[in-house]
Amino acid sequence: MRKNYEIEIQWRAFPLHPDTPEEGLTLAELFAGRGVDIEKKLLQLKKVADELGLPWGERKKTYNSRRAQELAKWAESKGKGDEWHDAVFRAYFVEGKNIAKIEELAGLTKSVGLSPDEARIGLQSRSFREAVDADWVRSYQMGITAVPTFVIGRETVVGAQPYAVLEHFLILNKVKMRNGEQS
Repeated sequence: MRKNYEIEIQWRAFPLHPDTPEEGLTLAELFAGRGVDIEKKLLQLKKVADELGLPWGERKKTYNSRRAQELAKWAESKGKGDEWHDAVFRAYFVEGKNIAKIEELAGLTKSVGLSPDEARIGLQSRSFREAVDADWVRSYQMGITAVPTFVIGRETVVGAQPYAVLEHFLILNKVKMRNGEQS
């Protein structure tokens, strides 16, 4: 999208399963008692990933993303936000890595050209805790319930979407903003 439009993208943290313990949960444990057909959901996600040209692995567990979100704020402050988000996506959704583990995250920082030692210090001091907390509050206030959610003004599009859908969303909302229909 940035190749075709002059846009600024701001990543916001969202509390996706924030009570997940550090060791993670199997998908069966996560969705227990909810009547979710896990295999069907995984096939749907794989299909969407394939359609969008995104890599996708054999996901077996879910992990707490809070620490990865705090490091995302740190990476953004170092000008490496997009690279960080790409690396975490690949580690979590493709390689099935536990992104709740400090050492796993420290290794990822190195892969995007950041200092693993600085990452460890930041995680231990929780120096970006408040920034993530603020994003979580904002998500609740905006009524966001899923990721990804794309927001322009007060309009949203939820879920991984084809390029054409996001482009239409962008153009439509640029027109609305130009006409004073959104703040």
